[in-house]
Amino acid sequence: MAEKKPINPILKMALELGPIAAFFIAYVKLREQVFTIGGTEYDGFVLATAGFIPLILLTTGILWRLTGHISKMQIATAVLVVVFGGLTVWLNDDRFFKMKPTIIYVLFAGVLGVGLLRGQSYLQFVMEEVVPMQRAGWMILTRRLTFFFIGLAVLNEVIWRTMSTDMWVNFKTFGLTIAVFGFFMAQGRVFGKYAIEEEKDGGD
Repeated sequence: MAEKKPINPILKMALELGPIAAFFIAYVKLREQVFTIGGTEYDGFVLATAGFIPLILLTTGILWRLTGHISKMQIATAVLVVVFGGLTVWLNDDRFFKMKPTIIYVLFAGVLGVGLLRGQSYLQFVMEEVVPMQRAGWMILTRRLTFFFIGLAVLNEVIWRTMSTDMWVNFKTFGLTIAVFGFFMAQGRVFGKYAIEEEKDGGD
C-alpha cells in the first residue's frame, strides 16, 4: 500500500473545492448564453458541466500525485461526475448532473448502512487516524451521518425538481458545503465524550 505523503492543508482544500468554485463561476458567467456547437445548441449550464468533468479528474490526479493516496469517496465522486456529467453533455440534458449529488449521498448512506447492519463503522476505518475515538462514538456518528446523507439526497431531489437551476447551483455550491460543515460542528459532544486521549509516559 502506498504511503500517504503530507500535503499543505490549504493546497488540499483548494484542490478539493476548486472545481466546485470554478463550476459556480462558469455557470454565473454563462447561464444567460446559448452556444451552438456542431449544429447543437448548448446552454451555459451544460458547458459549465463539460468543463467541470476534466477539472475534477485533473485535481483528483494532482491529489493522488502529491499524497500518494486517493480515498474511495474521492474515487466514487470522480466516477459519478464523469458518468452523470458525461450524460448531461452527451444528451444535452441538465437533469443527469443535477441527480449526481442524490446518487452520491444514497451510495454513501448505503455503504455506511451496510456496515451498521454488520455491527461495524466503515466511517471509523476511513477517519480513525485523523480522529481517534472509541468504537461507541464511531457507531453513534456513523448512524447520524447515514441519516444525514439520506436527508441530503432527499433535499437535493426536492430542490432540483421543484426550483430553478440558479437555486440548485447555489444549493450545490454553498448549501451542501455549509450543511456538511455544520453537521460535523454539531457533533462536538460526541467527539469530546468518546475521544481517545494519547497515553503519556509516566516515567518510572
